[in-house]
Amino acid sequence: MTPKENLTLVKNMYALFNQRKLDEAAKTVANDCTWTNVPTGETFKGPSGFKEFAKGWITAFSDARVEIQNQCASENAVVTEFFGRGTHDGTLKTPAGSIAPTRKKLDMRFCEVLTIKNGKVTDARAYFDTGTMMRQLGIVPESVGSK
Repeated sequence: MTPKENLTLVKNMYALFNQRKLDEAAKTVANDCTWTNVPTGETFKGPSGFKEFAKGWITAFSDARVEIQNQCASENAVVTEFFGRGTHDGTLKTPAGSIAPTRKKLDMRFCEVLTIKNGKVTDARAYFDTGTMMRQLGIVPESVGSK
């Protein structure tokens, strides 16, 4: 696919997430795709894994939204930097345990690197700063230098 076609595919996937049309978004994911949440080490497989990954965010942040800031594409990949925004009004499940709703707002940068082949995402890696997330949710205190 061309870089432009790959950008369109990925922009559509994020738009479908924002619309909560996860079944439609999952159609962009290959059956053998590995979706890796890099900070936590979790991996999710195929379209059902993608939906599990997305539902985890939606469960914890029912108003979760992706706002694309920057994208770079090639014939086989798209890198997207985006703001993830939402209110922590549900349980956030992590490998270290569940975090009860704090009702705090999350507004932070994420980056995803997606490999694309034949119009499907075949590999995905999500990067974000868990320290910033925990500070915004009030789980850990703000550092003196961050105020």
